[in-house]
Amino acid sequence: QVQLVETGGGLVEAGNSLRLSCVASEHRPTFAMGWFRQSEGKEREFVASISVGGDHTTYSDSVKGRFTISRDNGQNTAYLQMNNLKPEDTATYYCARSVTLHYTTNRRDYIYWGQGTQVTVSS
Repeated sequence: QVQLVETGGGLVEAGNSLRLSCVASEHRPTFAMGWFRQSEGKEREFVASISVGGDHTTYSDSVKGRFTISRDNGQNTAYLQMNNLKPEDTATYYCARSVTLHYTTNRRDYIYWGQGTQVTVSS
């Protein structure tokens, strides 16, 4: 069983930045990681994913150019740097660990999930 703990959420004004962190309980990183988000009344949606080596990433169109996913395998930590935040980015953000080595946008590839961290962007 892998445990994931997200931190870094909060309330910010539009145009500002936040950085989310996700610490995994695994002894060493073995699979791709991803970030998803879910806003009230909507389904959970893909945000970003990074390969196990950290050299390949992919993003949803809605965050491309504003968000950056990264990882520090020595610290078993994944990050999501969110810049130029918009009110529509308001959601609970979830970190997840996949069963693939390469990045993946498919929610079914992710078998471990964190508890989520709330991000609220005011206009």
